[in-house]
This record gives sequence, structure tokens and C-alpha cells, in this order.
Amino acid sequence: MKNDLNPTLLKFEQFIGTWEMEISNASFLPDAEETIKASASFEWFEEGEFLIFRQGKKNSGTPWAIWFIGQDKDAENYTVLYMDDQRSSRVYEMRFDNNIWKLWRNGPQFMQRFTGEVNEDRDLISGNWEKSVDGKNWEHDFHLTYKKAIHQL
Repeated sequence: MKNDLNPTLLKFEQFIGTWEMEISNASFLPDAEETIKASASFEWFEEGEFLIFRQGKKNSGTPWAIWFIGQDKDAENYTVLYMDDQRSSRVYEMRFDNNIWKLWRNGPQFMQRFTGEVNEDRDLISGNWEKSVDGKNWEHDFHLTYKKAIHQL
């Protein structure tokens, strides 16, 4: 299948499969000590033209989101179309270099950024989301960890 993949997405082949997701230290939860656990998965759309990232499951009582990831072959950053259980649709920019995964959004009154690090075995991603209303003062939003559960190609 590797020859059929969109060449701009080849570096994400290592993510394909099922992951265990854990959200902790979240500013949006009533109890900051609470932890949310759910499944997540990376999969190819069609035969690898785009990448789909799913978090949680609809109607399961936990947060869910879907990410549609692609890249303009002449652009430096990836584009992510996002939708979640709160019906929030957003567009993010994304990069992945040297095992560092970055996502960001510079919305008019709500900005977000994520920085996660992939471990050497490529089976753990650990990072933090931050938020800002002015782009100058950033605060912690939540910690996010993904642990690889099932490898697929």
C-alpha cells in the first residue's frame, strides 16, 4: 500500500492503528483530578489520499472528535479539519518533525496549540494543549497521552 499513499503523508504511517487516549489535568472538567480515557485511531481515507484521526466514539458518554488531515504539496504545514461532540468545527495547522507533533489554531477570540512528543519506540505520544484569548497570554488547557494498542498497516 505504501506506493498508493499520498507522498505528503508518508511520515504518518507510523501512527496507523488503534491507540488508548488519556486526558488529564483538564481545565474544562469540574474536577481537575479527573481523567478521561477513550480509544483513538489513525486510519487512511480511501487508499491513503488523506489521514483520518478519530478520538472516542459518538454516543458513548465520553468526548469524541474526528480529524481529517491533508497537505498541499507546496505548503510547509498540514491542514486539519476538526469536528467534535460539542459541534465545534475548527481548522488547524499541523507539523510533525523530529518526533514532535504540533497543532495550532489562531482563531479570532480563541487560540489553541498542542505540542506532543513521540517516544523512540513510536508507541507513546505525550503532550499538552494550551489556550489563549489574545495570543500573548497562554494557559494550560489539558494533558493528553496516546499509547499504541494495535499496530496496523
